[in-house]
Formats: sequence, structure tokens, C-alpha cells
Amino acid sequence: MRCFKLLGERVMARDFDRQVAELQVRAAILNRFTRLGTPTTVAMP
Repeated sequence: MRCFKLLGERVMARDFDRQVAELQVRAAILNRFTRLGTPTTVAMP
């Protein structure tokens, strides 16, 4: 949730299509943060 607040709590765009695009970009950034923070586990033989 902290990362989402860093991106801004409000949608800045006025046009609906631009709002959709802005939220899609935010979701992509949050997914990238999540992917970077997820540890990779490897089984040791």
C-alpha cells in the first residue's frame, strides 16, 4: 500500500480514457515492485 500512496492517491487525468491508461500504468509499476520484492527459491540437491 505504501508504494501505491507514493504514486499518488488521486487520478490526475480528467478524461476517462486517460484515467484508465493512468491506472493501468500504476498497476504495471506495482506489479514490477512486487516481482522485484518476491524471493526466488531454489531447491538444494
